[in-house]
Amino acid sequence: MTRNVITTENAPALAAPLSQGIRKGPIVQVSGQLPLDPDTGEVVGTTVAEQTTQTMRNLTAVLKAGGAAMEDLVMLRVYLTDPAHLAEMNGAYAVAIGEPPPARTTVYMPLPEGILVEADALAVLDD
Repeated sequence: MTRNVITTENAPALAAPLSQGIRKGPIVQVSGQLPLDPDTGEVVGTTVAEQTTQTMRNLTAVLKAGGAAMEDLVMLRVYLTDPAHLAEMNGAYAVAIGEPPPARTTVYMPLPEGILVEADALAVLDD
């Protein structure tokens, strides 16, 4: 099976040694997505809810570029800077992800200045 790099202008490209996503066979792995505007590279929003919404938009764009959709997600990891943000993130996340939600892990860690949330994902297609 060939490993294919996923790229899209609808999600931010980071100045880091990583691909926006990788597809190998029916598996799509999306790299950590930040709440950045794909056109400007600027952080979108100051609240966890606003940033979660943008992060999920970026994640969805990479999934789509790889031939996948939210319904194909089997695992999602969310990174937050503060445990106090969990409830607010969950509200925006639930709207973006739909039903039934995939498996998920939430991790608390430092993120770059002004960024409150990051998410990566694994999708499996019915190929």
